[in-house]
Order: sequence, then structure tokens, then C-alpha cells
Amino acid sequence: MLRPLALAAAAVAAASLVVPPATADPVQAQSVGALLRGMTLEQKVGQLFVTHLNGQAPDEAHPNNKKDFGVDTPAEVVAKYQPGGVIYFNNSSRDNIDTPRQIARLSNGLQRASRIPLAIATDQEMGIVTRIGAPATQFPGNMALGAGRSAADAERAAAITARELRAMGVNQNFAPDADVNSNPANPVIGVRSYSGDPALAAELTAAQVRGYQQRFLSKHGVAATAKHFPGHGDTDEDSHTTLPKVDRTVEQWRQLDAPPFKAAVAAGIDSIMTAHIKVPKIDPSGEPATLSKPALDLLRHELGYDGVIITDSLQMAGVRQLHSDAEIPVLALKAGVDQLLMPMNLGVAVESVLAAVRSGELTEERIDQSVLRILRMKFLRGMLTGPLVDEDKVDSAIGTPEHLATAQAITDRTVTAVRNRDLPLAAKPTYALVTGWGETTTRTLAGLLGGTALPTGSAPTEAQIAAAVQAAGSADLVVVLTNALSRQPAQQALLTRLLATGKTVVAVAVQNPYDVAHTAAPNWLATYSYSAVSMAALARVITGEVRPAGTLPVAVPGPTPYPFGHGLSW
Repeated sequence: MLRPLALAAAAVAAASLVVPPATADPVQAQSVGALLRGMTLEQKVGQLFVTHLNGQAPDEAHPNNKKDFGVDTPAEVVAKYQPGGVIYFNNSSRDNIDTPRQIARLSNGLQRASRIPLAIATDQEMGIVTRIGAPATQFPGNMALGAGRSAADAERAAAITARELRAMGVNQNFAPDADVNSNPANPVIGVRSYSGDPALAAELTAAQVRGYQQRFLSKHGVAATAKHFPGHGDTDEDSHTTLPKVDRTVEQWRQLDAPPFKAAVAAGIDSIMTAHIKVPKIDPSGEPATLSKPALDLLRHELGYDGVIITDSLQMAGVRQLHSDAEIPVLALKAGVDQLLMPMNLGVAVESVLAAVRSGELTEERIDQSVLRILRMKFLRGMLTGPLVDEDKVDSAIGTPEHLATAQAITDRTVTAVRNRDLPLAAKPTYALVTGWGETTTRTLAGLLGGTALPTGSAPTEAQIAAAVQAAGSADLVVVLTNALSRQPAQQALLTRLLATGKTVVAVAVQNPYDVAHTAAPNWLATYSYSAVSMAALARVITGEVRPAGTLPVAVPGPTPYPFGHGLSW
């Protein structure tokens, strides 16, 4: 059972199921106001935090929880700190994700430990940032959707993702990535962005917000989170490891980075995530946007956004260079943030905010503003009225034949032919060699083509190149997968040597499409993704089962440049 305060919240919300129209102020919803009035300061401050936790079962001890939080189990973390939300990861240290039923059981256990229903989040952007893999339905990611140019497909993909997340008890997705990838050297965004074109990125951002969130109080929607405001697309450094700088003026920001966030606001986005980047022409203080009132004022005042602003992870180097871990939460709240994601030390962060209120550095009224936004999001997205999920039904809701067929059809429309001489093949190859980047990816594609995989990695050795050339001697088709080719001379050498064999060679950029400008391969395809669903689409294009329909969603600079919108078909 939920604890008393959660039951009270659910009762109040159930008595107020008539949701105000979008033009009304949802803060006035009876459920939210009543819930806020019944909260202590400590409970309010707890709502401001979204924390990681360690382990796959709510009541099983995990050694990292003792180190991070002073308790043993994930449920004890929630019971001790009463955070507003938690975030799931699939890495080895936090290890929250195994099967859909396990995720549902973890979600239910955490909800039962919380006095107020939790926002349970993950980063299911799809593509290269995917926390929950198969059997959950997989999509190729944002830039592939940008190549497909279909708002309907983007909305459909988000709706399927949302339905499956909600079945597992995940009610918030830290997606879509609304960054405009205007810098080809960007090491952290790239294919996470829909496009280098602000208008296309805005159109698809709005479509995915609609798909994720569905209607108010829907049992199948999740809170969407557009990221990373004011825009991380023009960086050439990674904010996980440093504090990047974006030299946009306000007017340049309005033209280049703001449109997707403006579209997200117009679509009713529940939350927007900040970027740990400095924007000196917007705020000359040198503070990262996460801690910058001038930067966040653009969101609040110029874009008219009154939803939840959440920080990117406070464990990232981009936000920790100038201030202590105790100072950062208070500075973020002063700048206009509502929720604080993954502080380095949750206990220290909570105490720093409580101390700031008690000293008068922050007022309780300021805390109330943020808590109202958080509770309003939870109310409108149905988190307060339906926090638990049916663990016995989750397996039948995940990766359904209909969802998988839709995902494949959408992905089939995203493959882009940049150069073509020999495709489609006149007949299925007798022997296909698939080589180049990606151990799993080459094997997946080879299986689909009925061929042999010879993965050579990011930087193939001379011995690996020689082995690939020898294997190509028996092949009537050679497919070479590339990733970051412009920065990897050995990948270029592999492709050049294979082209010299005279065999039919098809080169494929399986992540950023910028690879295609850096060699003279006569057949170049771009998939924007190395996921299994993208490899299936690629195989279908190579063999002529489907025609390539994607067009470049970014301009490709380099020795052989290609414009935005370029794409061939047959």
C-alpha cells in the first residue's frame, strides 16, 4: 500500500478528475493545492530531487547504496529521502534494468516506499541513448527520424515508446533531445539531434512531445523532457567531462537553437532539461546555463514556459567546475530550476537547500513555486492517481507484433542513399562480407544478408585490414560499416583497400552521416543508427526489398560536401 500522504493525494486527485483546459492555470487544480498545503518543508525539498539508486529489486541490498546513501536497498533510499523522482540506468554500477517484469516490480516497490507518488524516469531517447533494450520496441533515434521527414512517424514512435515505458512503471522520459546539431564536430549530441535545421528539429520535437504525453491523465503517456536548454548543438566538447562554450548571441539563439524549445512549449511539454554549457553572450558571468538566471529567463519569459525545469545530471563536470556540491543546488534554484537531477551526494544536497531556507537565502515561497510545478506535472500526467502497474500484464504490453512492425516500417523510411552506382543488387549475393566498425552490428547485418562478419573495430590494424582484403576475394558483395571515419585514418585505409579489390563495395555510415564526405566509395548509405532495426532496414535497401527514402537532415561538410536534403532513390 501507498503511505498515508500518497493515499490522501490520490483521494484528492480522484475527487478532481476534471482537468482544467490547457488555457487555464493548472496550479489551481484542487488536488495540487491540497497536497502542497499538507506537506512539511522537508517533504517539499524532497520533491526537488531526482536521484539515481542502485540495484534491480526494491528490497534487495546493493553495496553501492550504502556508499551513496547510507542505506542498503533502493526502497530504503526512497523511504529515507522521499525524493520527487528517481532515474533508472542500465550500466554496471547502478544496474536497474533487466527485464520488463523486473522493471515493473522495481517501480511498484519504489512507489510503495514513497509518501507521494514518484516520477520514475529514464533516458529512452532511442538510438545511441537507449536504457531499456529488447524486448522493448526499438527505434533508430532522432536523426534517423529527421531523415525520414515524417512528423507522423516521429509521433507514432514516441507513442509506442511511452506506452511500453508506462507499462513498466516508468512515467517520465528524458526525451526528446531538442538540440539542433549545427556543429559536425559535436562529440555528445550528433545523431541524438533530429537535424541541423531548426525548423525540422522543431517540427519533430513537437510531434514527439505529443506522442510521449498523450492526453491529460492518460494511462499510456509519460511526461516528456526536452533537452538541453538553451541548446547543446553547437559544442565541440562534452559537458560530461568539461564546461563547453557556445558563443551564440541572443539573436542567433533565437534563430538557431530556440525553435525546437519554443515548439515543445507550444506542444505543452511537461519538463525541460538544462545544459551545462556557458553562453557568454547571454550571460557573461561564466556560469553554466544550469546556474544562469539570464539563460533560464529566456525560457521562462521569452518562451513563456511555466513547466518544470530540471537540471542535467549534477554529477557532470560541466556544472561542478566553479562551485561545491553543496552550493550547486541552491544556485540552481536561484537561477530558476525546479528539480535537481542526481546530485553527487543526495544528503549534502538536501541539507544545503534546507539550510538555505532556514537562513533566508531561499524563501519557502520560492520552494513552493517549484513544488507546485512538480505536483502539477504529476497530476496532469496521471502519476498521482495511478502510480502502480500490473506486473502480470507487462510482458504482453512490451514489444508487441504491432509495435515491432510499426518500428520496422518507420525505420525502413529513414535509410539515406548518398551515392549510388550498384544498388539495388540484381540478385541476392551468393557470399556477402560485412566488415568494419561494430562487433555486434557487423554480425547482425551479416546474418540478415546470409554472409560472413569480419569486425575490425574503430581503428583496424594492418593485420585486420589484410584479413578483410583476403576475405573479400571470395565475396560478390562487401559491406563496410563506418563510424567517425573522418577521425580514424585506419577506417579510411580499410575502405580504400577494399575498394581497390574491384569488388562491389557498399559503405555505410552507421552513426553520424558526416563520414560520407571523406572517401570516394561509389555506394554510400547512411542509417544514423547501428541498432538491429536499422540493420534490418539497411539489408532490405541493399537487396532492393525497399527503396531508400531518407534525405540528409544535416549538411555534410568536407572534401566531398552534401547539402541538407540530399538523398537518392531508385
